[in-house]
Amino acid sequence: MPHLRANGVDLHYEFHGPESGELLVLNNGIFMSTAAWGFQLPELARRYRVLAYDMRGQGKSGHPEGEYSLELHAADLAALMDALKLGPAHMVGTSYGGELNLLMGLRHPERCRSLVIIASVSHSDALCAAMVERWRLAAQLGDGQAFFRLIYADVYSEAFLTERPDLVPLAEARYAALDLPAAVRLIESFQKFNITSDLHRIQVPTCIVSAELDLLKPRKYGEIMHRAIPGAEFHLIAGAGHVVVVERAAEVNTLILGFLAKHAA
Repeated sequence: MPHLRANGVDLHYEFHGPESGELLVLNNGIFMSTAAWGFQLPELARRYRVLAYDMRGQGKSGHPEGEYSLELHAADLAALMDALKLGPAHMVGTSYGGELNLLMGLRHPERCRSLVIIASVSHSDALCAAMVERWRLAAQLGDGQAFFRLIYADVYSEAFLTERPDLVPLAEARYAALDLPAAVRLIESFQKFNITSDLHRIQVPTCIVSAELDLLKPRKYGEIMHRAIPGAEFHLIAGAGHVVVVERAAEVNTLILGFLAKHAA
């Protein structure tokens, strides 16, 4: 799989879909990798040239020491796009990746054709902050399986856990291999993120998607972004928890494709 050094870090990246398609960049959730977009890639790659990659600290990319931040991830992505000689792209991100999209719209609007922001926030109020601090402390225990067991109820809906109990051991196995020191740095990056006061400056076409049963980043955060970003769309997906890209993949894909079709080059 290809790697490229950009902004001082080795980044793993993949291209999917037709070379003639409009460019679409997928920005991962905090503990995701390119493999986690399995329910989206087949649909998106039918029409779009999809760039999937792992951020620093994720998956097959470098996991350097030192402090991470969403600002640093934005600089990494800009450097990766420069190295690959890529023009503007539609940016689709979930959770941590949606928060990166917000920064791309603020810091690098010339690189963005549109933004799709799924199950994300522009800041954290007390409950979200408390949950994420629990995640940070759990990651510091150094046991990936225990880490998963301590956080997974925050991100899946009860209905999904009841209907698909087979997926829990698969997710637990992925977390067993997680680089927990890097996970702590990613969590701490999220804990510093607060751009709500700047949302009005985003001029890129934006679609906000929240999940009805999201305990970690509930719909109120989507509504805040919707009100503040000029011309933004807002969609609420019923019956889904935070990992809505898995729980309601078909609905998420329909929303993405419909929004992007309205903002084709």
